[in-house]
Amino acid sequence: MSSSSSTDGRKPGDGLLKSGLIFSAISFLTNAGNLAFQAVLGRHLTTSGDYAQANSALNAIMPLLALLPAVAAFAVTHYIAHFNALNDHARLQGLLVGCRKFLFHLTLSGSLLAMVVIIPLGHFFHYNGSLMLVTLACTLLGLWASLATALCQGLAWFKRLALIGFIGMILRFTFGWFITLKWPSQETAVLASAFALLANLILLFWRKDLSLRGEPVSPWNREFVFYLIVSAAYVVGNYCFTVGDVLAMQRYFSNADSDAYTGAERLAAGLPAAVAPLLAVLFTNRSTEHTRNALQNQLKLLGLYFVSLVFGAVCLYALRVICLKILGKYTPEAAGMIGPLAMTMIFVGLLQALGLWALASRWSKMALFYGALGLGYLAVLLAIGKTPAVLLPTMNLVTGAAFAALFIVWLNAMRRGKTRTPANPTPP
Repeated sequence: MSSSSSTDGRKPGDGLLKSGLIFSAISFLTNAGNLAFQAVLGRHLTTSGDYAQANSALNAIMPLLALLPAVAAFAVTHYIAHFNALNDHARLQGLLVGCRKFLFHLTLSGSLLAMVVIIPLGHFFHYNGSLMLVTLACTLLGLWASLATALCQGLAWFKRLALIGFIGMILRFTFGWFITLKWPSQETAVLASAFALLANLILLFWRKDLSLRGEPVSPWNREFVFYLIVSAAYVVGNYCFTVGDVLAMQRYFSNADSDAYTGAERLAAGLPAAVAPLLAVLFTNRSTEHTRNALQNQLKLLGLYFVSLVFGAVCLYALRVICLKILGKYTPEAAGMIGPLAMTMIFVGLLQALGLWALASRWSKMALFYGALGLGYLAVLLAIGKTPAVLLPTMNLVTGAAFAALFIVWLNAMRRGKTRTPANPTPP
């Protein structure tokens, strides 16, 4: 490993809070820029329903098409972080080669699967064909970009990932402003996010760190397969909790209701997104270290995550009118949705944190339970969430109940002492 990579990745447990704060600070600026991008779309996409459809394609359909590679990314991140913590650079080099090959094949499979399911998804959620075609192209580009970023997260390159995200935000905003001003449409709004993926080209500067040569160390064994299963449970559950309401909106709401709901939803969804970098740091560190000292730092990071999430929700509610006007989507109906949505996103953010903790700790039953809760949440919303008046209270009730159930399971696991493992566990 080069000196730069060792600086970022040799000891993921060192300076955990510092890494999390730096990563979060840069990502906060990135999220502010993405909010500015939403303001551009809100003002340029004036046809009723265009704003909602563009956002639902970006934030619901694209992640749905990328679920399969996302599962692999979590598993690979865990394995690389585990070897990286042991400073066994020979094994780490072989693991990087082996995981890179694994991710390549799974990304290829995910790309083919996305091509197959895009048409049925478009029909079910009432998208037009041209928007789905652009969404598919953006998804495919995103899948291949995520192949490298999964390796970066496993090496704990948080500052580099934050830089990539920040540059991507700038590209997305500038290109999005220009193209939607000249050709305002759902398709050009989605295309701006594809252009932002060019930020991943900065990884070429560190290609030597990611292009290590050597004998591949295959991650495949019984334990890895099992971990893929629980990773799938987390990714699916996380997807359902994050965008289940958007899918219900896209299927049932009128154009006017969709635009009002999307304006409020984009602001509320920014709450867990703004503090998500803390979870990325927590996941990598929790995957690496389970010692008592590490647990204390991890609980501090989890507490900081909770406080930041609640503080953000309070600020959003207080400034809801101003924020909606910034987006160009202020209506009394949209302002009234901010409160219930902010409360839902607090629960969603806490659910994500506990689910990620379970995944990093290899608490298989809890991770599977999280996935089942997410699927149940999505099923309820698609079954009865046909209007904002029904959807919003249903979201509060179901996410609150799901968090209570998962929190009880988490407390029981902590009390049973499952976090106490040897200081230097044997790599899987």
